[in-house]
Amino acid sequence: MICAAEPPVVRADDVDQLVVGVGLLGSGGGGDAAAFGRVLRNRLGDGELSLHAPGDLPGAVVVPSGIVGATSVFTEKLPGGHEFVGACAAVARWTGREPTAVIGLEAGGINGITALVAALDLALPFVDADLMGRALPRLDQLTWAARGLAVTPCALCEPNGQIVLIADADPAALERTARSFLPVAGGWAAIALPPTDVGPGTREAVTGSAARALALGRAHATLPSTPPPDLVEDVLGARVLATGRVLEVARHGGNGGFGRGSVTVVDGEAGTVVRLETENEFLLAIADGVPVAACPDLLCLLDRRTAAPLGVDRLRTGDEVLVVVLPGPSWWRHPDVLPRVAPEAFGLCCPPVLFGDA
Repeated sequence: MICAAEPPVVRADDVDQLVVGVGLLGSGGGGDAAAFGRVLRNRLGDGELSLHAPGDLPGAVVVPSGIVGATSVFTEKLPGGHEFVGACAAVARWTGREPTAVIGLEAGGINGITALVAALDLALPFVDADLMGRALPRLDQLTWAARGLAVTPCALCEPNGQIVLIADADPAALERTARSFLPVAGGWAAIALPPTDVGPGTREAVTGSAARALALGRAHATLPSTPPPDLVEDVLGARVLATGRVLEVARHGGNGGFGRGSVTVVDGEAGTVVRLETENEFLLAIADGVPVAACPDLLCLLDRRTAAPLGVDRLRTGDEVLVVVLPGPSWWRHPDVLPRVAPEAFGLCCPPVLFGDA
């Protein structure tokens, strides 16, 4: 008799490694998960949270949950514990469907951890599926949106307890409405999307992201100080584009409230000049004028000494870094959804360059 494998679990001792993993899936964005990692560690205590596959919970009704808003504010104004509960209760009342499990909104950065905390706050199981598979900046870049699934009714619960429910909006309108609410809501809010049967809800989602983040974090923990590039490639399943110093960090305003910019790194040995175009995340890498990697793959800058992933907003001229690319979620490689997250979706006139193709 073949026994089904037990789902992987997250315990308090795993949180540091999970934080590194979601940082890699953040591709320079999604916010610094370290502060919220402490929240997860406290919520777990001596217990554990299973990372269920969708098939583990047939008949479940899943609710996607996470946060939207300014992650820099979020790390200073941590949740009080009612935000995820309030948002999920609001969509449950509106739809008449009580969720029985939680899935993630986004797999990278802070939101790689928020859904785990939401599951603990709601005392519900966590299904290891999410609607991005990495960090992305906009709600119209959810997998459900890309496949034409409804993203409303949707509820936003801000830290002071105010709840806004958006009954009917397309993904672009939801993005605009949520962004207009956030400045008067203290900068961020918990969000819950419509409760949905686990089958259709996870069929158009990225599965296994939390398990991948945990595996990446555990692998990363085996790296020595100042690891050689070939070891980083082997351990993380990555490709190193350059090893050198940040020569320039340029930041300027962009469309839709997201800052735009570029980072220039000069390889210390080959002299290759790598420029990375950025928004909230690293979007495109150009080496000596040739595009070599792009979203939806995971472009990351790692601290040269510790190999810790560095956020776009924390880079400074003179930083010693490794420029690496990891494979992005395979879900986004389908030709009908790739344009949603390719460089041109961010106003960069460049076709996607996918891992293994360059």
